[in-house]
Amino acid sequence: MARPVRRPPPLGAEEIQARVLHRDGLILVIDKPAGLAVHAGPSKAPNLEECFDALRFGLPRPPALAHRLDADTSGVLVLGRHPKALAKLGRLFSGRDTEKTYWAVVEGSPPADEGVFDWPLLKVNTRSGWSVKVSDKGRKSVSRYKVLGRGPGMTWLELTPETGRTHQLRVHCAHAGCPIVGDRLYGKAGPGQLLHLQSHAIVLPLSRNKPPIRVEAPPPAHMLAALRACGYVATAAPPPTP
Repeated sequence: MARPVRRPPPLGAEEIQARVLHRDGLILVIDKPAGLAVHAGPSKAPNLEECFDALRFGLPRPPALAHRLDADTSGVLVLGRHPKALAKLGRLFSGRDTEKTYWAVVEGSPPADEGVFDWPLLKVNTRSGWSVKVSDKGRKSVSRYKVLGRGPGMTWLELTPETGRTHQLRVHCAHAGCPIVGDRLYGKAGPGQLLHLQSHAIVLPLSRNKPPIRVEAPPPAHMLAALRACGYVATAAPPPTP
């Protein structure tokens, strides 16, 4: 009986290694591309975990996910390099000791230049799949927002989730009347248009004796035109951590 043919990973070794933003003995932080699931789902579609073997950098096993991002979301993603690191990261993420910052470009504008979305969210299952909606029966969900710039019919937002509900930022923005550009599920998207939501930066207090690690990802190519229309100007990025 012939063995099943193993497909190549969706990103080659050089491609995934070029996306490493930070590397030390405990963790890797990579820049996840939009449109690629972080792990295998029921569809068994290509996913980011298939690329992790190229991120061993001398260790006996590949790194593993410390948290997750939606397939449509790009940006900062943290990996643990060994079980001890994953346990430490698990405590940080479950205890809300990390600081996450997202960038989004939304249609229209939120109600003020800065504020809080705090509508409870409920995950609902339907025949066609599942989605998330605002509901009094849902779980407490809090997202802070701040306007960073404005363009024709759109706004550049900094979003800081204080809770970690599924699709939280996407649903909160849509419920506020300013859906994220390219959101096929809670807004609208043109042909081939990608979600304009990026996990922009994260702060990790890994050690009591050292300052927290802050890692920032550059804006993805598919968001640049909209960001520039809202006033974004690129600045020189610091060199990656060796």
